[in-house]
Amino acid sequence: MNSSLIVSASGVRGIVGEGLNPEVVVRFACAFGKMVKGRILVGYDTRTSNKMFKYAVFSGLLSVGCEVVDLGICPTPSIQLMVRETGADGGIAITGSHNPPEWNALKFIRRDGLFLFPEEGERLFLIYKKNKIENVRWNEIGDVSQDNSAIKRHIQKILEVVDVERIRKKGFKVVIDGCNGAGSVISPFLLKELGCEVVELNCQPNGFFPHLPEPTPANLQQLCEKVKETGADIGFAHDADADRLAIVSEKGEGLSEEYTLLLAIKSVLQKRRGPVVTNIS
Repeated sequence: MNSSLIVSASGVRGIVGEGLNPEVVVRFACAFGKMVKGRILVGYDTRTSNKMFKYAVFSGLLSVGCEVVDLGICPTPSIQLMVRETGADGGIAITGSHNPPEWNALKFIRRDGLFLFPEEGERLFLIYKKNKIENVRWNEIGDVSQDNSAIKRHIQKILEVVDVERIRKKGFKVVIDGCNGAGSVISPFLLKELGCEVVELNCQPNGFFPHLPEPTPANLQQLCEKVKETGADIGFAHDADADRLAIVSEKGEGLSEEYTLLLAIKSVLQKRRGPVVTNIS
């Protein structure tokens, strides 16, 4: 295996055209399809390489008899939610997440919407390494269908668990930096549903990132300036697949994404006490 290909429990990533190429993607998709079987949901971020990688994933899954549902461009959390809510057998998110544009990756999702457990990731990699997958016959090849409801369903789920009217009464002015990624559509739409005045920054889902996708304070300068310039109450920034969120205060001060979870936990614990579980990656 190419040394520039990085394999972890949840998936595999590499630089496009070096460690990660269509052949590698097809083989991993075959291995995952062989392991889980059935109906697999596939979504992806806006990276330009996904114009080829999505077809590589489709081909790999179809070749082992899976049914494929194409969710289109949508955040990784939306893909996870759709897998769980629709009773799919698994999912694949094609996304380089917070990495620079030359990177891409495959994230593999269990039927419960979670990423693979370590032992499942090891099993998948073993199937990949053996490279002895038998393809199905011509009359056993599955179909590819389209489902464009992922973003709408995700927004509806969020609206069910937040105090919509309380937020609407505040009339917040919000700047959202989508980094021209998968969050460029869902976040402005959600904020408008919550009655916010939305200032969109880098919300063209074209895969050309205006800055490095990882929403660290160093990459929030444009958002910080926009918040101050527009007199917004708050600013939010996503990475390419919108599974990370950073916050900018009304003073234009960036807050590390590592504090986003802490603020969310604090809000929840003010309403009810209980254990908190998080990863340590």
